[in-house]
Amino acid sequence: MPELPEVETTVRGLARVLDGRRLARVETRRSDLRRAFPQDLGQRLTGASVISLGRRAKYGLIGTDRGDTMVFHLGMSGHWRIDPQDLGPHDHLLIDTDDGRRLVLNDARRFGSVDLVATDDLAEWPPFAALGPDALDPDLDARWFKRAFEGRRAPIKPLLLDQRIIAGLGNIYACEALFRAGIHPARTADSISLARLARLATAIPAVLGEAVAAGGSSLRDFVSPDGMLGYFSSRFDVYDREGKPCPCGGAVNRIVQGGRSTFYCPSCQR
Repeated sequence: MPELPEVETTVRGLARVLDGRRLARVETRRSDLRRAFPQDLGQRLTGASVISLGRRAKYGLIGTDRGDTMVFHLGMSGHWRIDPQDLGPHDHLLIDTDDGRRLVLNDARRFGSVDLVATDDLAEWPPFAALGPDALDPDLDARWFKRAFEGRRAPIKPLLLDQRIIAGLGNIYACEALFRAGIHPARTADSISLARLARLATAIPAVLGEAVAAGGSSLRDFVSPDGMLGYFSSRFDVYDREGKPCPCGGAVNRIVQGGRSTFYCPSCQR
């Protein structure tokens, strides 16, 4: 599933085409993805001008001068294509701009979603109201994590994936951040010292920032809007490296937590 770096990469790619442009045509090519498209999506957006592009957790935001924001989630396999030569069976949303550019949202598995939300109501929109602070929020320091994990006897790794606690962090980057912080993924959250949490608070934005700079991680379906593959996957320390050597001389292990594979070094992470 595309995580924060992949969504951030997507939004930046869309901005190069959409920022300040008028939407000459907006058309859905089927009725739904994971859930139904807004019935009046094309009517409400055609003719509008794009005045902002952004991200909230793993959602992309396209704000318009009509007071509405299109909120998209890429699901498992979604990605945007810029100026495709032709349309395929999995191109489900089409946007033409006033300067002749075309964007299409492609989603083979249809686990993504598109919603239209009043811009002034975004913070109260139920999916956003339930989210914790963004994983790149500079206020997420060691003391914030200590408060967030107080009394929580659950393993640290699944808690990092709980979007109600911290928003935008997913499986890949949680594994990588825990490795850099030297924290075992099965360690109970409330037992981690302030010093280790300080390392985690540094590791999370560092890993995410490096991944954004690399265009994200292309494992199966993800490509950026310009068709480029993200290359951060070539820099993984532990993710998807079961049995391979760690720089410390040990080997990367894999366990399953909450139905997700967790990769870690038992020598480096305590």
